[in-house]
Amino acid sequence: MTKRHRTSAATAVAGLVIAGAHFIGATSAHADDVTPSVPPGTEPSASAPMPVKDGSPGLKLPQGGTLAPPKVLDMVEVVEDLGGEQRRQETNQTVMMALQSEVMFPENSAVFNAQAAARIQAIAQEINSQKATRVRVFGFTDDQGSYEHGLELSKQRAAAVQAELAKTVTNASVTFDVRGYSEDYPIADNGTEEGRKKNRRVEITFPRGAGQ
Repeated sequence: MTKRHRTSAATAVAGLVIAGAHFIGATSAHADDVTPSVPPGTEPSASAPMPVKDGSPGLKLPQGGTLAPPKVLDMVEVVEDLGGEQRRQETNQTVMMALQSEVMFPENSAVFNAQAAARIQAIAQEINSQKATRVRVFGFTDDQGSYEHGLELSKQRAAAVQAELAKTVTNASVTFDVRGYSEDYPIADNGTEEGRKKNRRVEITFPRGAGQ
């Protein structure tokens, strides 16, 4: 191979490495947006990333290239039942259960039915099995009606769910974080009734760990 061809080949390889780095960066940005329903500032901190040095054996960087700061991204698994009434989202560190308001509460009410109580008690049993010490209960509405009415209703519904959880959660020292967010942090399009039904929900989130 001539010197000219070797230079062209090296340039092509460097270009592929750089393009691959850009692709990885784009994937990471997408992964950051997997959980739009979690309000800012409430995400659990990720575990410390594995240290990687520029001179590690087998690591190939383009000439003059440097490593970006390390970052740990959670793997996210989302399972939703066919009717969309219940959604389960798991990461490496947390479990989140989202229940549609319609299956728990009558319209404009924070008093849930017996079927909803059974679902909430089942979630409480899982909280027990995970030995969670902190549980978040967040209420959300769609964008219909006033923001203030949605804020009050979402708070009341979150508080009702927390009260039912507390009947079954056995850890007396568990801390509950209960909030209402009205129409903030939608997970679906409020322009359709199907989307609005998904946005009218209560989310129960707790850490994975000690019980596994």
